[in-house]
Amino acid sequence: MADPLSDLWRVDTSDFQDSDSLQSILTSILRSVPDAMIVIDDSGVIMAFSLAAETLFGYKASDVVGKNINCLMTETDRVHHDQYIRNYLVTGERQIIGIGRIVEARLANGDSIPVELKIGEAAIGDRKLFTGFIRDITERQANIHRISELQAEIGNFSRLSAVGTMASAMAHELNQPLTAVANYLEAARDMLDAPSADDLAMVQEALTAAAEQSIRAGQIVRRLRDYVSRGELDLRPVDLKAVIDDAVTIAKVGIDGPLARVVVRMEDPEVRVLADRLQLRQVFANLIRNAIEALSETETPQIWIHTRHADGETAIQVRDNGPGLSEELIHSPFDAFQTTKANGMGLGLSICQTIIEAHGSTIEVSSQPGAGAAFTFTLRTAIEVTE
Repeated sequence: MADPLSDLWRVDTSDFQDSDSLQSILTSILRSVPDAMIVIDDSGVIMAFSLAAETLFGYKASDVVGKNINCLMTETDRVHHDQYIRNYLVTGERQIIGIGRIVEARLANGDSIPVELKIGEAAIGDRKLFTGFIRDITERQANIHRISELQAEIGNFSRLSAVGTMASAMAHELNQPLTAVANYLEAARDMLDAPSADDLAMVQEALTAAAEQSIRAGQIVRRLRDYVSRGELDLRPVDLKAVIDDAVTIAKVGIDGPLARVVVRMEDPEVRVLADRLQLRQVFANLIRNAIEALSETETPQIWIHTRHADGETAIQVRDNGPGLSEELIHSPFDAFQTTKANGMGLGLSICQTIIEAHGSTIEVSSQPGAGAAFTFTLRTAIEVTE
């Protein structure tokens, strides 16, 4: 019987006199390919398991060949994987093939680790084979998380320094007008104890002066508020997919329990947008993490990130299939200090709105009870200049 994997490999077989020689080549490849490699058939059964896969998962090839691939998955993906294959075979719609994504893998010892999964396919007669290349990204995620923590610490230190400077400036700037208001009002009060015609005229002047100083104090507060809200953006062309991938990784850090499946569907996976990379990543991380937490009790938690392009802009939507926004949030979701989380501050969506508006756009939300929530915004598409 011919080796079912032989057609999977584009190898010049003219120098091989028998199938044993070809099998030796294929076996050598399975033992030498640097990333873990697993081949399954269209029913999800494992047909080949590379040496690197043995090292990564802790199984021998003989332990898993012939078993369904879901034995290497966590509960979240295991219950849905066979259905994903059936859907693809029926509809032809690719959700991961040729695209890749980050998933959780289950090891022989029961532990789970984050891995980057890329899948290719091959047709053999009427059947399809799928080859998965798996790379452990535990260290990468740890580094990203550590960098994110350091950036947060630097950001917090900068904000605290700015708050201290601002508080000092406000105290200095507001001291004069507020002191003047108090003095004018105290003088007017004293003159009203036994007012004469002249005293009433002076009271009127004192109240007018107090009103002027109160207006001046208001102008100082508005000027400081405008300065804080304006901020500084480092706008430049950024790879949107890379930003989304980083944000998905960051959003999942520290989440206990099953994680929602994040599906990224980009009209152009190589699109670049004009944005401040760090701030845009913060927007995606906030929206994705909010969705993950909202989906904690959803039976089949999924998050979709869609992008499409028109008229020099890239429209972006982050949507989930959760319970939708609560009554507290549905009417004014972006107001600061609104939260239904026990440990939340209610600033995540407000920060998202501030960042998106600083990019010259707006963020909108639509939600129906039991049908999830969708956040939509646009960014300017970066125009590549060619010489």
